[in-house]
Amino acid sequence: MTAALAEKGSSPASPSAVAHTPAPPGRRVRGRGSRRERAFDDVPRWQIYLPLALYLLFTLVPFYWMLLFALRPAGSTALVPWPLTFEHFEKVWNERSFGMFFQNSMIVGVATLVMTTGIALAGGYALARFEFRIKNGFMLALLCSQFIPGALMLVPLFEIFKNLQMINSLGSVIIAETVFQLPLSIILISGFIKNVPVSLEEAAWVDGCSRFRAFCAVVLPLLRPGLIAVGSFAFVHSWNHFLFALMFLSEQDKQTIPVGLNTLIGADSVDLGALAAGGVIAAVPVVIVFAFIQKWLITGFSAGAVKG
Repeated sequence: MTAALAEKGSSPASPSAVAHTPAPPGRRVRGRGSRRERAFDDVPRWQIYLPLALYLLFTLVPFYWMLLFALRPAGSTALVPWPLTFEHFEKVWNERSFGMFFQNSMIVGVATLVMTTGIALAGGYALARFEFRIKNGFMLALLCSQFIPGALMLVPLFEIFKNLQMINSLGSVIIAETVFQLPLSIILISGFIKNVPVSLEEAAWVDGCSRFRAFCAVVLPLLRPGLIAVGSFAFVHSWNHFLFALMFLSEQDKQTIPVGLNTLIGADSVDLGALAAGGVIAAVPVVIVFAFIQKWLITGFSAGAVKG
């Protein structure tokens, strides 16, 4: 009987024996987290690279196609732009007045950037630092305004600018672009300012600074990513926007690049080389802007979305 009990106690099915039995040498004990990590590591690389390659294919092929038509000679059907030619760019820039369109678009974009950033900075600071009765209602109105399409506002805006004698003026497009950019810009700047501790401003007040001076010396330098994000978004949107420039600007010497591209599309034929060259000219400033500010752009949008 003693032998039977000893044999039963030494059985491998005993819970205590299983709990205290060391793992065999050369064999690692993996938990649930380790199994998940191993399952992720065991994913074949082609399952990761294939979707990325397809995404890049659908993204970059249209750009390559545009460069192909812009750089290859007229009438050529080659899939490689060789020999290179810049005749389409010369035609668009000189004969189609794209130099003037480029200048008008730059004026509209820079002016919209400055006005949107300045007004959004003041409005965002008021929402972030002051308490007033209609604050929640004002924030709700800003959010709801984002659901209104710009096309619905064309008739009232046209009547307003007509009464102000601003039709065929770049100022009408600048004001319209600024108004439609302000709600989102104010919300982003307000969220970014809320991330700056009030104690920093209070310390400046104690040192004798006024509210404005404390804001300029303490808060404003910390808002650089947010200001770059808001300004770049306003610039790119106004640079690419077609509807306001088409409706408010009828004279050719006041038109912008999107409207200029539309003039290259005729009723019976389309000059694909000139249209592609104009598209390249329109895309270059936007690519340059995002190439230089992408780091601050991501930081600014993420920081402005932390607190609302």
